[in-house]
Amino acid sequence: MRRLRRWLYVVHRWIGIGTCLLFAMWFMSGVVMMYVAFPQLTDTERLMALPPIVWDKVQVNPDRAMEAAGFTRYPRDLRLAMLNEEPVYRLLGWDGERQTISAVDGRTIDHVAPEQALAVARHHPNAVRPELKDTVERDQWSVTARFDSLRPLYLVSLGDSDGTELYISSRNGEIALDTTRTERVWNWLGSIPHWIYPTVLRKDGASWRLVVLWISGVCMVTAVTGFWIGILRMRLRRRYSDGAVTPYRGWMAWHHIAGLIGGIVVVTWTFSGWLSLNPGDLFSGRGTARDAAVRYSGSEGPHMPLGLLSSSGELRLAAVEARFTWLGGQPLVVLSGRDGRRRTLDAATGNAAPVSEQRIFEAARLILPNAAMTMRQRLEAPDAYWYSHHQQRVLPVLRAGFDDDAHTWFHIDPTTGDILGRTDDSRRTYRWLFNALHSFDFALLLRYRPAWDVAVWLLSLAGLIVSVSGMVIGWRRLRQ
Repeated sequence: MRRLRRWLYVVHRWIGIGTCLLFAMWFMSGVVMMYVAFPQLTDTERLMALPPIVWDKVQVNPDRAMEAAGFTRYPRDLRLAMLNEEPVYRLLGWDGERQTISAVDGRTIDHVAPEQALAVARHHPNAVRPELKDTVERDQWSVTARFDSLRPLYLVSLGDSDGTELYISSRNGEIALDTTRTERVWNWLGSIPHWIYPTVLRKDGASWRLVVLWISGVCMVTAVTGFWIGILRMRLRRRYSDGAVTPYRGWMAWHHIAGLIGGIVVVTWTFSGWLSLNPGDLFSGRGTARDAAVRYSGSEGPHMPLGLLSSSGELRLAAVEARFTWLGGQPLVVLSGRDGRRRTLDAATGNAAPVSEQRIFEAARLILPNAAMTMRQRLEAPDAYWYSHHQQRVLPVLRAGFDDDAHTWFHIDPTTGDILGRTDDSRRTYRWLFNALHSFDFALLLRYRPAWDVAVWLLSLAGLIVSVSGMVIGWRRLRQ
């Protein structure tokens, strides 16, 4: 035991000298991330930047667009929108392949000139004096692999007071991302240091993941050994000679007491952050498999009857995007306006076709053919597994649950019938081990939002005291 305790002190002392810098960085950057997220293009922002569809120019139907794109099965996503003054179909295959087909003459669009990118940017509501700044292959904000099918990207400044910049694909003219000056500045103090996100490392996803797993794993050892030592050195009954519960003075005392108070949180935050990278693929994914989506839609072939072009102009009025989808064998068109409002039409007739909950649940029964649906629920308010915090959730939402081994749930948009997400026992466990422990996503705290802010600030302060005091102690030892 004496030798074990000796090694406990040695490991904590020397690993802690380096890792306290990381802990301090994580606690400070985590506070910034409470209020400024990493730049992303939301659906609301994307729709606001689109001009209304000019229906009179649409001469190509979805079937011909799928044929021109070479799709032999119905794509994962099929939309009609404007590329400046030309209507185009945007198709996304299940393998991630993207195709853009002109709705005027059916040609494939695989390159967009800088002048066209500037024309696209002028439709943005914040556009003042759009200016092409650069052609970017990969930078800090477009570093992840999800932009690969859109690269290279035109970087266009809108010239507004917020310093908004758009990333527009040179392949198909689609807006891939937007950032503001505030986001760019604060993320250098928030997400980038917190996620260890420099471009040179993050551009290789596998290497970045491995590096962060090892770094957080070593930091976890520091946190566990430190908390263990703190308990061993604390005396609540048989106190030290001066009546203190700690034998230390000065910075050592701060480190000991703060470590005892915030030690559990330091350990759980480090552990949950490590789990966020899903080591060993412990947790299942959130996406819906293609086979399940096909059973739900009731159609697999590259076919979409379209009576929309001959429908009432009022139904199509002010739509900036039309998405073609199937629900239980019925072809639907989801029209979206710049304000984000959506309405559904029967694709075959072009008539209004509101989606009923009964139809959605009937189609949902087929998602898992070897399991029975045991839950049909409409959520009007958030609960522990569907709530808005770091990302906005659709409400009301439908929840369909099954009696399969994983007790799978599917969340479905009652307006459009879209499957918004999949969760099972594994994902629900992840929700508590990551979202609860790392982001403090507890219903009581989120219901009274200032309570969540106060709790996270106080815990972060305790963690920062532990880290800074450890840095001072480590520096003094290195000097000796």
